Amino acid sequence: MNSLETAYIAGGCFWCTEAVFQRLNGVQQIVSGYMGGTVKNPAYREVCSGRTGHAEGVKVVFDPQIISYRTLLTVFFATHDPTTLNRQGSDVGTQYRSSVFYVNNEQKLIAEKLISELQKTTFENPIVTDLLAEMPFYNAEEEHYNYYNDHSEQSYCSFVISPKIKKLKQNYLHLLKNL
Repeated sequence: MNSLETAYIAGGCFWCTEAVFQRLNGVQQIVSGYMGGTVKNPAYREVCSGRTGHAEGVKVVFDPQIISYRTLLTVFFATHDPTTLNRQGSDVGTQYRSSVFYVNNEQKLIAEKLISELQKTTFENPIVTDLLAEMPFYNAEEEHYNYYNDHSEQSYCSFVISPKIKKLKQNYLHLLKNL
């Protein structure tokens, strides 16, 4: 039996991040939620106010025998803009910041190395992704789960998430589940 691992990441709206990672082979579970703030058990409206300190993020449970943590982070950095502080496109606020919350020293070292490599090879502007130790993760309300799959016709999904999925398919087809 393979043991599963967990990654916590925030890269803008959690609907976007969830939609990308749901499609990766080896990802067993995605949970949208809030992390990195000071308020216990925050609600969506509180997080959107920007006063809780939380980022919208996802908990990714994955099988490292199928997809590595480094590969998860590579996809993460390729499907959002880690060079914009507290924003992704028209989503603006600290809740949309780019963050990686590592669960152990190995994840921290992998993330540091990848960020350094990407800064030298891929991104012209400085990467502003926070690299932080794991903090309490609070599940989002159920209506946020599987959002893109259930609401892909909505304008936000069409204009913001669909291009990310298209880019994912163009660049990482070999990593995708047979959906």
